Amino acid sequence: MGILYGMVGRGHVVLAEFNATQSNASGIAKQILEKINEGTVPFAFLEDIHQKFVKTYGRAIISAPGYAMNEEFSRVLSQQIDYYSNNPNADRLNRLKGEMTQVKTVMIDNIEKVLERGGRLEMLVEKTSAMNNNSIRFKRQSRRYRNNMWWNNVRLTVTLIIIFIISIYILLAFICHGPLLTKCWR
Repeated sequence: MGILYGMVGRGHVVLAEFNATQSNASGIAKQILEKINEGTVPFAFLEDIHQKFVKTYGRAIISAPGYAMNEEFSRVLSQQIDYYSNNPNADRLNRLKGEMTQVKTVMIDNIEKVLERGGRLEMLVEKTSAMNNNSIRFKRQSRRYRNNMWWNNVRLTVTLIIIFIISIYILLAFICHGPLLTKCWR
């Protein structure tokens, strides 16, 4: 036989339900919801019983006949029902477990964020190092370019001076009627 009824609830409020057959499962579930105390005690009880049962019997539960463990395990059930019904620490303990789980989740998230931030910082350091190397290379290239431009200017200036001197000499040679400028010296 499969599952015939399922329900999701919050406190005493039914949020969703499904009934595979025409039955009074919905009414019974609502009555059970009204009797369940607020908090996690019933679920902590169920989890505790499940763990103790599996730990005690292990794989033997797969092939055990009906009520095979009743005599021995009914005492454990009685003790746990009494504990979860009467001990005020039962609910505090579960609340603390829940808070510890939340703290653990937050810590894991924070560690992941720190690791992610560390990765980004590492990438930023690499980019900064690359930019520093590029700036050093740019400085060298700009210095080399400036030196080349200075030498080009010196060559151009010397060439212009030589052309100017030759032009003046040719003009004087023309005025003085000869390359030795003999008429102009006299």
